[in-house]
Amino acid sequence: MKSRVSLLLLIALLCCCRQEVVAQQAVSGPQKVILDTDIGDDIDDAFALGLLLSSPDVQVLGVTTAYGDTDLRARLVERYLCEVGRSNIPVAAGPKVPTKAPFTQARWAKRFPDQKWPDAIGFTLNEIRKYPGQITLISIAPLSNVGALIDRDPATFRKLKRVVIMGGSIRRGYGDLGYGPAHGPDPEYNILMDIPAAQKLFTSGVPLYVMPLDSTQLKLDETRRNVIFSQSKPLTDTLALLYHDWTASTLNPTPTLFDAMAVGYALQPSLCPTTPMHIVVDNYGFTRQEPGAANAQVCLDSNSAKFFDFYINRILNENLQPVSDQGCKETVLP
Repeated sequence: MKSRVSLLLLIALLCCCRQEVVAQQAVSGPQKVILDTDIGDDIDDAFALGLLLSSPDVQVLGVTTAYGDTDLRARLVERYLCEVGRSNIPVAAGPKVPTKAPFTQARWAKRFPDQKWPDAIGFTLNEIRKYPGQITLISIAPLSNVGALIDRDPATFRKLKRVVIMGGSIRRGYGDLGYGPAHGPDPEYNILMDIPAAQKLFTSGVPLYVMPLDSTQLKLDETRRNVIFSQSKPLTDTLALLYHDWTASTLNPTPTLFDAMAVGYALQPSLCPTTPMHIVVDNYGFTRQEPGAANAQVCLDSNSAKFFDFYINRILNENLQPVSDQGCKETVLP
């Protein structure tokens, strides 16, 4: 009798524990994310945004645009969100920064009506204040907006749950896919375009997760592109149109999905296992590993096949639908 009572008490305890875990999961809900992007130049930002929108385990609080013509980038994001039925996601534009990078998807962006965009820095800080310790900021752009956030309110910036960036080059540089002798690290674009901002981020004390060139040179080859583009869904059609704008401008048929890994890591960290490191950003834009206490978790290697299996399954199984069968309102270009 005593053993039976003990068994019943154990079962009751396990049920209570399970209910508590379920309750905690219900309270926590999907992870809250803000995406900071320089979408419109390279094409990987568009694919990264597509992965984020295809993930039901994420609440996208907003998309902020960084570097270059941030207003035009915001128009591109707004049209993108409209085409896939996610116009409920706020879009905000960061400070404009002169750039020589070609805006390869400008014509697509300009076909959406212009408007006055909210300030990305104020928007992000307000969201952090509403959800202290809960927001993951994913930065897949030069760090101009991140630097501005730290300058304006460093105390609020430190209330982020974490920052995940595509940036840096630790041991492998551009074009080093691991098949031949490594030529060593390079100054990576997102770091190089705003070195002071990168230095501020790496010394900010915020939990930082870094996806450098070492782990993000993921080639979207023809077979994988055909699988995605053949689906004829709102999201895949949008990606196809933006891809063709990009490839017509660059004459490059094969995108490298650098930025998509930062989103992939935020969703499923096993895609890019990290190593704690002390990283210093030097005045030439190199991200140097030096002795000292770790200030970043860095992914030095990834499995391309595993990443694309995750990516393509998410993209093909999303359930995004446009709000109207009539499509989004477009402006007429000359």
